[in-house]
Amino acid sequence: MVLAGDIGGTKTALGLFSQELGPVRPVTEKVFSSASHGSLEEIVTEFLNQARQGPIQAACFAVAGPILSGRTIVTNLPWTVDSTTLSTTMDIGKVKLINDVQAVACSIPLLEKNNIRTLNHGLPAATGTAAVIAVGTGLGEAFLTWDGSKYLGHATEGGHTDFAPGDEQQAGLLAYLRNKRNHVSWEIVCSGIGIPNVYDYLASTDNYDRYKDTGLLMEIPVSPGDRTPAIISAALDKDPPCPLCADTVKTFVSILGAESGNLVLKTMATGGLYLGGGIAPRILKALEGNSFMEAFTSKGRLAPMMEEIPVHVILNPKAALMGAALEAIKMKQEPQDLD
Repeated sequence: MVLAGDIGGTKTALGLFSQELGPVRPVTEKVFSSASHGSLEEIVTEFLNQARQGPIQAACFAVAGPILSGRTIVTNLPWTVDSTTLSTTMDIGKVKLINDVQAVACSIPLLEKNNIRTLNHGLPAATGTAAVIAVGTGLGEAFLTWDGSKYLGHATEGGHTDFAPGDEQQAGLLAYLRNKRNHVSWEIVCSGIGIPNVYDYLASTDNYDRYKDTGLLMEIPVSPGDRTPAIISAALDKDPPCPLCADTVKTFVSILGAESGNLVLKTMATGGLYLGGGIAPRILKALEGNSFMEAFTSKGRLAPMMEEIPVHVILNPKAALMGAALEAIKMKQEPQDLD
């Protein structure tokens, strides 16, 4: 039996898996409120006491953030997660931490047809590198390579690189945000925390009177809580939509398309691009419009190549848990300590 986990600021999903059933079908699983617990060790102890499945031979946890020497501080949680501490405390011989988007990348070979929605069929290269861009609270990026016998997932922190505007409107967005912060990354404009930044910028422009004149403008409360769900709902679920929210989502989708194309070029992802995270399935209607693919393929002389790159949206919310389970099963099969 192996243990896998998907550790996030809001919730922590844990599952026990066996080599016989594989990484897609957990023996048992449960989702916990992260904020209700003081540490990952506390959640794992509670889960294993409830599961009563005997000794665990290996464990892999997918965690948001950079993993350095088997240790990380969880984004949006006051937790430090350390593989050695987990191994000792939980009495598990092999414990490994991987980036959460790297875990999503590892899950790609496991995805079934009904787990994805294709935006562009393209011409996928056999055993080609695949890129993953995950839009949730933050922006995560990873990629998958073929080593001759299997696929290997690789983490990056590409979401924290410098935002590059693609047109005059986005240049205005960059200037607006530079007045508010020292560094403007792609995550600041292309994530759950980024959507309100785009909204606030558009509301600050001369077009605001035009939005008001339509009579359809919805007031999105500044606080409390996350404004992103309200903005997305007002853009995609209302008929007619709020024009300011609709323009926010359209701008966001164009920015996401541009950075997705950048990731494909940097990793030469001829095997395709996969959009993960919780926001991509929520804005599927907007992604299926023209804005995403136009920005994705707008790469100058390489535009013809970009048009042949397959693009898919991952619909399975358990992709990161599946990827972590796959890694845990591999660890069980290998004699050396991977940490």
